[in-house]
This record gives sequence, structure tokens and C-alpha cells, in this order.
Amino acid sequence: MDPVIIVGAGPVGLTLALALARQEVPSVVLDEGPGKDEPRLARTAVLHEDTAALMSRLTGVPVTGLGAHWAGWRSMRRKQVMREVDFEETGDAPLHLAQHVLTNALRTALAEERLVKIVTDSRLDTVEQEPSGVTAHTRGPKGTWWRGSYLVGCDGPRSTVRKLEDIRFPGRTAVERHAVAALRTELPFEDWALLHRTPPWRTSGPSAGEISARPLPDGVWRLDWLLPPGKDLVTPELLVTRVRETLSGWTGGSTPPYELLDTGVHTVHHRLARRWRAGRVFLAGDSAHCLGALGTQGLDESLRDADNLAWKLALAWHHGPHEALLDSYQAERRAIVSARLRAADQALPLVRGGGGLRSVVPGSARGHDALLTDGHLGRGPLGAPGSYAHSPLAPRHLEGEVLVDTPPGASVTDVRVTAEDGSFVRLHERLGRGALLVVLVAPGTGVWERKHWVTAGIMPRLAAAVTALPHSAELLVAEEYPGAAPHTVLLVRPDGYLVTALSGVRPADLYSAAETALGGPPARTEAGTGAGPR
Repeated sequence: MDPVIIVGAGPVGLTLALALARQEVPSVVLDEGPGKDEPRLARTAVLHEDTAALMSRLTGVPVTGLGAHWAGWRSMRRKQVMREVDFEETGDAPLHLAQHVLTNALRTALAEERLVKIVTDSRLDTVEQEPSGVTAHTRGPKGTWWRGSYLVGCDGPRSTVRKLEDIRFPGRTAVERHAVAALRTELPFEDWALLHRTPPWRTSGPSAGEISARPLPDGVWRLDWLLPPGKDLVTPELLVTRVRETLSGWTGGSTPPYELLDTGVHTVHHRLARRWRAGRVFLAGDSAHCLGALGTQGLDESLRDADNLAWKLALAWHHGPHEALLDSYQAERRAIVSARLRAADQALPLVRGGGGLRSVVPGSARGHDALLTDGHLGRGPLGAPGSYAHSPLAPRHLEGEVLVDTPPGASVTDVRVTAEDGSFVRLHERLGRGALLVVLVAPGTGVWERKHWVTAGIMPRLAAAVTALPHSAELLVAEEYPGAAPHTVLLVRPDGYLVTALSGVRPADLYSAAETALGGPPARTEAGTGAGPR
């Protein structure tokens, strides 16, 4: 079987390659660049807890040590504190890290991966499809023809793959523009992130705007200034002026010492590809969508694309075409990103518009700060991780289905479980291996050795039901799960989303739910052979 061709060696393409390799699927990554990333501290990413855990699981390195977890979040308007979130109390602090640091961690992990080949200085210029596979041509010093089973475009907003497949990419250009600076200094917020709207030293005019300050490791901060609409040039002199007035405004005196490390202009576009699949060709990340206004994080969503697509491609690669399963990638991911873009587009006129609503609705300023907080912290319609409750892979009308605190289609809670070898592990550690997970909630089992309860009670019947499933599955046991009664059985997808929760052992319901979650029975066709360039 031919490898999967991945076009683009940014965080999304590298994540997809690692995720496929963890499921024994080979890939070729076509990297247009030289194979290394320029250090840019003004280009950063904010990751949710589950996305950071995905990166740690794939790289084998705790990525929490590569970035900064914010101690808290504070929103201010003029001199008034509008909203505060203490992450030491809530326990869900976002992880903020430089994008090149994340990419380097992925590249280091891939250097040891036998199933992944990264080809540098290779620019795609041709894609040809046929029923049995995909052929791609690259130009450059290493230009050649490549043969693959599938091809995934992770090549950014100007995606060559998308253009070659003639997929439209409608949307809005330059929704927001921000001047960005990364600097090392001491600020009075310590490790708290700050969003400051209409600061008192800039009280009028279109440049009053807002400023965000987000800590990075080693005393470094990323500062963003919202720019007025237009294409005015952001000169070094203008940026230094912004830095000095902002630092002196926050410290209440003269400008404190600082070291300017990196600068840039961040322009936010809102676009959504019409299709994310064209036969054996898929789009992921910025090639499929651009978002990021009001503090929302595009890279976090892009990494979810890779996680969603990897297990579906792996199943099709190993077991033959699963068209409904592969189609579900677009159905699931595009729906979530579309909803996120729609929420941002609806909120933008309220938050950014002058006068109007904010001048006549009492408390509207607090409402705006709540919206911006949602975007920056990944909450609410603007930023909360999406659900696959309405996915074509979601089973319907199961007689034995029960409710737990995790709704069907949402990401499961990372509880402690007992694995088949008797070891205690976290549930999320078992994700990304291509297998379904079946979790039995059985209080009291944690105090006994596995050999004492594995043949007792309902376990033999459940083990037999798991063995009979239409796809490989791992049976785990948890002492408890939020909202679950004893003997509840959870069926979890390989990417960590709950398929269903059943009351007790119900082999027919479990089989039906598993088959639906896999897109139905696969079609049987002859698989192609061979790999690599031709």
C-alpha cells in the first residue's frame, strides 16, 4: 500500500505525519522549505488542554514545559477591571508557546520515526488522481514524481493543493490587523494574561483600540495592538512608540527596561473552503480554513483537523476504502469551523463597531469583554472545542443508552483506568492508536489485582462483546467516571470523543454503535502496492 502524501511541513502536516505513524501508516511529507523553522517569538500559539495533551502524546515530550501556562486572565476597560479568571482555581489554563518551538518538537520526534520521510525543497506543482491512488509531482532540486494512497494539503492559506483541485475558498480578507512585538521585560501582572481595551493613555480616535499581553517562558511577553482598518504601514518607529507608551502606561511611570526580541504584523482572514475532500485528496489546517478574530486560535483548530483525519485515514489504509468514514472528516470538522466563523462574524460588529449598540445598551461593555474572553480563552461559541453530536458517525436510538456528564460527541474526561496488562494509566494515554476504547465503570476494582476481577461478574461477557466488535478495541476499566453509574459501558473513538454510554453489557447495542462510528461496513476492493517516488 502506498504511503500518504502530506503537502506542507508546518505544525499541522507534521502532526498528521506523527499521528499516522503511531497507527502504522507510512507517509511522505513534502516540505517546500529547507527543513527548519526560523525562530520567531512574535509568532505564537495558544493551545487548549486537550490539544496540548495531543502534542505531548505524539512528540513524547511534555509540551507544557515548552511554553507558559497563564496563572490568570484579566480584562480591563480604561482603568476598570471588567473580568478576571484565576486558572489556579479553574485548572484549565491555556498553554502559550512559540510556534517554532512546537514545530521543532514535532520535527525532533519525526527524526526517529521510521515510517515518515520528509523531503525538503520540494514544491508541489501537479496532482493526479485515479481509483487506486494519487500521483504528485514536485519541482526543485529534488523534484520527482511521488505515488501515494491519499494526499493531504496542509500547505497554508495559499494552498497549492486547494488550487490544483479547483476548490473555492470564499470569505473575508483582513478582518483584523494587529501590530505584534515580543519583548523581555517585567510587567506588573506577573504571569497573568491581559486584555486592555481603550487604555487611558489612548482615549480617542480609531487607534484607541485594544492591547493584549500574553506571557511566554523566560520573562518574555507577546504584545498585540489592534490596528485601525486600512493598510497603513507599521513602521519600526511606530512600533517602538507603542511599546514605550504601553509599558509606561501599565507601570504608571517611566518606561521600564525592556529587550525587543521580535516584531511583526498579524493579519486575520476569515475563509472557509467549500470542500475539504476531493476523492483521495483532503485539506487540513489553514488550507481549509482561516480564522482568528476576537482572540480565537486558528492553530488549535487546525491540530484538531489532523487528529480527526488521522484515525480515519489509518483505518481506510489498513482495511480498505471506508467512504462514509472519510466523508465524515469534512462533515465533522467543517461544521465546527463554520460555526466558529459564524459566531465571530456575528460578534464582530458588536465588539468593534462604534456607537450603536454599545451606546444605548446598559452593560454592553461587559458583554463585549465576555465575548473577547471567550475567544482568547477558548470558551463559548467563539472558542469552546466543538462537539460531533450531529455527526453522521453518531449512533441513533440505542435502547440501552444512558446519559453521563460527557454528552455523546464530546471529548471524554481523562480519568484513571486499568489497562489490559493490569497497569494504571490515564484514559487519554490510550488515544491515537487506531483502536476503539471500551471503558467499563466498576467501582472498587482499583484496590484488587486485575486477575481477581477480570473473570468475575460481567467482565467475561463484556470481553466477549469487545472481541466481536467490527474493529479492534481495547477494554479498559475505570473506578469512576463523571456522571456514570456502576456498570456503565463507554464506547470511545480513537480520537477521544464519546460515541455512546450504555447501561451494562449490551452486545447488540455496542456492536451497532461501533459499526456506525466507523462509517458502516467497509467496501472491499483490491489495495494498491508499492511506495515512494517513481
